[in-house]
Amino acid sequence: MKNKIEYTDEPLGKLSVIEDFLPPPEELVLRRDHVKVTISLSKSSVDFFKKEAGKRRTSYQAMIRRLIDLYAAQYEKRLKRRSS
Repeated sequence: MKNKIEYTDEPLGKLSVIEDFLPPPEELVLRRDHVKVTISLSKSSVDFFKKEAGKRRTSYQAMIRRLIDLYAAQYEKRLKRRSS
């Protein structure tokens, strides 16, 4: 690399601080306790998740697991509010 960058102490213009939007480290843990289950799904549903997972270079099982986790968490919140 022939062109060297020369840094100076000049003002950078109008800057503003942004709120910290990153999750805490404990929310970054990818592994959770999993329980193996056997479930029959429609071919069209599995094909959909495989197609979408392929676009995003991820596992279709992980997408389905995440969907179920989100569903359960949403309804768990509702149940807790009702019982309070």
